[in-house]
Amino acid sequence: SMSGVRMSHTACMLANGKVLVTGGYSGSAYLASTELYDPTLGTWATTGSMSFTREAITSAVLTNGKVLVAGGWNGVGLSASELYDPSSGIWTTTTSMNASRNQYIISITTNGAMLVAGGAGTLRTAELYYPLPSIWTISGSMNNGRQQHQAVVLSNGKRLVAG
Repeated sequence: SMSGVRMSHTACMLANGKVLVTGGYSGSAYLASTELYDPTLGTWATTGSMSFTREAITSAVLTNGKVLVAGGWNGVGLSASELYDPSSGIWTTTTSMNASRNQYIISITTNGAMLVAGGAGTLRTAELYYPLPSIWTISGSMNNGRQQHQAVVLSNGKRLVAG
């Protein structure tokens, strides 16, 4: 089983088939810890911790296999971003978003950039993260502010954001 209670965390499937579970809230503390679930063995293992405690986050696997986690909440809104390297189990900080955001969506684009949109406080804004050269740029805004929403990629490459 997992090492402890966590809620408002994120999880993503790595290229090696393991599931990376990151951050969250234990009920009494914000978490920076990270765990790996191996579905083949049915086992949990701890791995490197993030530099920042954070909940209300989302993660995404980049085309290079690294995992991006950005923003979140630990008593204040965060704009800080970190990358997890599955080959080493180490988190490194990268450039911060232009705005702090939590309870947002993240989605990979056709050119490998990561789109983040919305967030608590019903943000309308969106940003794109480009892994090379590791920069965030402001993108268009949604018509309405959103938090705790969902997005899907349509067959034409556009995103449908709802909620």
